[in-house]
Amino acid sequence: MFDNVVHLHKPTDPPAPDTAPTVLTVVPDAPPARPVPLWVRSGRAVKTAATHESTRTVVRAVTRHGLYTLNGGRIVLRRTWDGRTGARYERMIRAAEAAGNLEAAEEWEERLQRFRAARHHRRMDLLHSPVEAAKGVAVGAGMSVGVLVALGIAMAIDTGHAGDVLTPLSATINFIALLIRIVQIVWGPALTLGPFLALLALWSVGRKQHAAPAWALPANLRSGEGEPITPSIVVKALRDLGVPALARAIKEMGDAGASMLGPITIAGCGVEVDVTLPSGVATNEVQNKRRKLAENLTRHEHEVFITIPTAARTVRLWIADSGALDEPIGPSPLVTDETMTADYAMGRAPWGQDLRGDAAALSLYQRHLLITGLSNQGKTVALRSLALWLSLDKSVQFLMGDLKGVGDWAMFDGLATTLIQGPTDEHVIQVTEMVEGAVAEMNRRIQAPPGTVFPPLIVLVDEAQVAFMCPAKDADKRPYGGSKANSRYFMAVRKIHNQGRAVNVLMWQGTQDPTNENLPKLVREGAHTRASLALGTESQARMALGDKAVDGGAAPNLLRPGLDRGTLVVASDGITIPAGQSSITVRTHYIDDDAAQAITDRAKALRDGVSTLHAIDRGTERDPLADIASVVGTAERVRTKDVLSRLGTLNADAYGGWSFIDLKRVLEGTGAEPYKSDGVMVIARDRLARALANRNDGSASAS
Repeated sequence: MFDNVVHLHKPTDPPAPDTAPTVLTVVPDAPPARPVPLWVRSGRAVKTAATHESTRTVVRAVTRHGLYTLNGGRIVLRRTWDGRTGARYERMIRAAEAAGNLEAAEEWEERLQRFRAARHHRRMDLLHSPVEAAKGVAVGAGMSVGVLVALGIAMAIDTGHAGDVLTPLSATINFIALLIRIVQIVWGPALTLGPFLALLALWSVGRKQHAAPAWALPANLRSGEGEPITPSIVVKALRDLGVPALARAIKEMGDAGASMLGPITIAGCGVEVDVTLPSGVATNEVQNKRRKLAENLTRHEHEVFITIPTAARTVRLWIADSGALDEPIGPSPLVTDETMTADYAMGRAPWGQDLRGDAAALSLYQRHLLITGLSNQGKTVALRSLALWLSLDKSVQFLMGDLKGVGDWAMFDGLATTLIQGPTDEHVIQVTEMVEGAVAEMNRRIQAPPGTVFPPLIVLVDEAQVAFMCPAKDADKRPYGGSKANSRYFMAVRKIHNQGRAVNVLMWQGTQDPTNENLPKLVREGAHTRASLALGTESQARMALGDKAVDGGAAPNLLRPGLDRGTLVVASDGITIPAGQSSITVRTHYIDDDAAQAITDRAKALRDGVSTLHAIDRGTERDPLADIASVVGTAERVRTKDVLSRLGTLNADAYGGWSFIDLKRVLEGTGAEPYKSDGVMVIARDRLARALANRNDGSASAS
């Protein structure tokens, strides 16, 4: 009954192989490693000990303090030698000759002659001094004994004792003996401590002068980060610049090399110094070594600026405090001062700060404007901040085209007469026609009677490179973009550049990454104020600012993309530029969208309501009455002169040639005719609304 056995678990032992048994090969152990020789282990230990940081610190400390004492002695000896001889004057003469300053050399030579004459006089006096000294000692001793004897006689008379005659003389002798005993007691310790005190004094001199190699100095001095700028540091940085003639001249000058420098003055978040270069050294040789000079001064390249003042063979160095340019500047006065207003003719827009930390303000009066730079460097914000300030002058009118179309200028809806936003060819066409309308308005103003005053009209196009690169053509095959004589946008801008400022029609443009194709030469050179953010190359810097500014030290191509966002190099007579310079670097205030909206809300409260057009109507028949109501906007009443100007801006073809008679003809019989208020002819908004309502009611009844 137990024949069939059921196994509940599978066998775990592997089945026996059918093949022959496996042969195992025994591999002998590897031979033991050879012991490391004692000399190798000793060498490694010595190397580890010698290169350990503690050892390095000790070696640096011993070397540093030893050389402080040694070089302190050299400094004291040199000062003593300079004080006793004419070596200092001779060094200054050599320095002046090396610098090519012959007048200074002659002056120092005269001083040397006066010093030698005075020294000769002192030496001649020494020949007679022993005899004079002996006479003086004899006379002094005799007078002293006589005074003491006289004093003793007086005491003897007073006391009646004859022995008191010698009392003062005896007291004096005892006092001298006491002094001799004190000197005898102190003399031994003084001889022992004197050398140590002298060494301590020499060590102190060397320590103050950092008279040790750079590798032996403390860590904060070895790095040089944030090291204050001194004449010796500037001279050493110039000597090591890699300009042979400059290095040779400084070596010939020796310690007198500091004579090349003017006063080092505090200038904002840095210092400024003028350097008169030696004969044979050109200013551009120093300009071209900006990075090396900055590193020699323990600064980054963007923290050193080199400009050319009016003096010949002179460069002006502005050296920032370490890290100061990475700190943001304060908010714009437009944001902090809610009572601020603008004055187009007499005021200046608060734009930012210069490198000195002083406020940088820009005059916009009758100046065409161009701002360029790489993408995303703050061009739109810098351009918009100027428009925001100018919007607080209620007489200023705006025509705006934003060819980026992401809402950067949306807050000007209700301020600008025209606001076109978008990057397409259709938007370029509308912007082009807007600029051409401004040309027609300019021509109308030019033909006005002499002496007529016109309100400022700012024609602003942001991302203007989109317009110049637009391939679209009109019905007559004329391109909207390009830089040829038949290019519509190009020619409209050129016409405003040529004649617009005389009648207060101004062209403002913002572009990015300039080239000859997207920013034609004639257009960029037509701007009175040219500003550039960070750029990629020097050739682009010349496109943006012009050859004169770049040759004078302007270098937007050396700004750091991203890190120097909002920093502009400006060439304009509308901003205060230090004498002798052709440009100025400005760190602009940042005004965000919310703050910009608040500023435009204040601007709208200052002026009559403006009905902003968002597109140019090109094909439909005009409705004069509706257009008049549109340009009047929400204002209670508007002067007829302003209505005519706004109509011309709205559509130059239809209304550019209108006069007061044409306006009166259209409104006659509508109940909205012009009337006189406070001595001027005006048109009322309510009357226009009733006229439009009555007309619409009449049209509905007729139908």
